[in-house]
Amino acid sequence: MRVARLISLVLLLQSRETMTAAELARELEVSERTIYRDVLALSAAGVPVYADQGRAGGYRLLDGYRTRLTGLSRAEAETLFLSGLPGPADEMGLADVLGVAQLKVTAALPVGLRDAAGRARQRFHLDAPGWFRQADPPPALAHLARATWQDQVVRLDYRRSGTEVARTVQPYGLVLKNGTWYLVGRVPDIGRGNDGHRIYRVDRIAAVEPAGDVFDRDRRFDLAEVWAAGTADFVRSILVDEVTVRLSPAGLRALRWAVEAPAAQAAREAAGPPDGQGWVHTRLPVESPDVAYSQLQALGPEVEVLAPAVLRDRMCDAARRLAALYGDAVSQR
Repeated sequence: MRVARLISLVLLLQSRETMTAAELARELEVSERTIYRDVLALSAAGVPVYADQGRAGGYRLLDGYRTRLTGLSRAEAETLFLSGLPGPADEMGLADVLGVAQLKVTAALPVGLRDAAGRARQRFHLDAPGWFRQADPPPALAHLARATWQDQVVRLDYRRSGTEVARTVQPYGLVLKNGTWYLVGRVPDIGRGNDGHRIYRVDRIAAVEPAGDVFDRDRRFDLAEVWAAGTADFVRSILVDEVTVRLSPAGLRALRWAVEAPAAQAAREAAGPPDGQGWVHTRLPVESPDVAYSQLQALGPEVEVLAPAVLRDRMCDAARRLAALYGDAVSQR
């Protein structure tokens, strides 16, 4: 465990040049006292770690010092090649860069581990797009990827609700979710006092061009954190209605596959005690009765809609038509 931490400490200093003991402690999830002991151990082992004094000081490696990747285990080397996703990289126009980087890593590995890339490719493959989805990348994706790498402000023509709107965006990151690419960007003030981050579907961007400016990236920005918060806010924002349902044990288990995860979680938390048949009554947040109708159809006879009456009537009508359809088929056989 300590050896892995010492290697991580050296690699952190190699990649970030100077870091304080507090920063290293946060990254490695240990105490500052442990960092002091680790630095002493590295120095005793001949690793040139130096401490700069002063307000801008911290630990750093001797200029020009580089560690080699000879400390990688086979599992670590094989896992390293899994982190490069050739499909998404190709869509962003980065396939050549990724290939060169992997060649360099392979050349740096010990001879006995140079088959790691081939072993990983033979055993694992990520097929990111969902089933029956158009796999061609959006035309704007490669341009957005370049702008994101270079922190270039871009102007977008974005299709929304049947119209196109122009936006000036600072592209902070790109996310691939279930085969669909999204841009996470910071939008300067557009008259509503909103200076936060927004999420755009890349396939709805009709045009993108550089605005000619470079923005200063907020170093506190965390793409995964902003994405998680943004998607959660979006789901909560569309769940503006509610239906009352009765669910069988199988229906309660299958609910997470039929509706949004926050809605399923809310329904489970609101569920009352099971009745004599094991069914439960609960309230289910939904986008609208129309959307609920299509979602709850997936549960078939494992759900009974109790309210609103208009949705219950639609479900009853669908049940009658299904019964008539299959009743005719049974009688014909």
